[in-house]
Amino acid sequence: MEMFKLLSILPLFLLIDISSALYFHIAEGERKCFIEEIPDDTTVIVNYKVELYDPRSGGFMPSTPGIGMHVEVRDSNDRVVLSRVYSSEGMISFTSHVSGEHVICMYTNSTSWFSGSQLRVHLDIQVGEHAIDYANVAQKDKLTELQLRIRQLLDQVHQITKEQSYQRHREERFRQTSESTNQRVLWWSLLQIAVLMGIGYWQMRHLKSFFEAKKLV
Repeated sequence: MEMFKLLSILPLFLLIDISSALYFHIAEGERKCFIEEIPDDTTVIVNYKVELYDPRSGGFMPSTPGIGMHVEVRDSNDRVVLSRVYSSEGMISFTSHVSGEHVICMYTNSTSWFSGSQLRVHLDIQVGEHAIDYANVAQKDKLTELQLRIRQLLDQVHQITKEQSYQRHREERFRQTSESTNQRVLWWSLLQIAVLMGIGYWQMRHLKSFFEAKKLV
């Protein structure tokens, strides 16, 4: 039964991409932030490497030991999950405690660069089962190739379950926001109608008093 469950959702694996690799340039004093949609209780691993652009040679070179990156991670409730200074190359790991948008910000901890230089940061963000080192798991638990593949599929099933739960949570929040907005629009429309009726009634009374004063009616 478990195998049929795996086969039934296997096509969904092709639709999921929760690993992203990129690089960006960062100037002195600049702060770069990235937003990741992460379910709760999910492990995130960020691999990074910093290179320094040397305007004298016109190319990038390995960063000096004194130049590192300050990394700060905040969850959807704006609580600090991680905040510390790392070296010019390494791995950052954290586990989400709440689902939602997590903001990952990076900025350099040094200003002693060459004049006109900048940093190039290579970044690889892996979420969920993509963050698991299965080679290490197989060696530690002494798993066969088939057992390891089943373990990977089960981890993917759990990750899909978390993603579906998070999507349902997002849909519920969106529905509540839509209902709240519709309710406010309704009350605003009713208030506008009441104000217009009140103004119309006041104008009629005022005109009636004016005509009576002028003995036109």
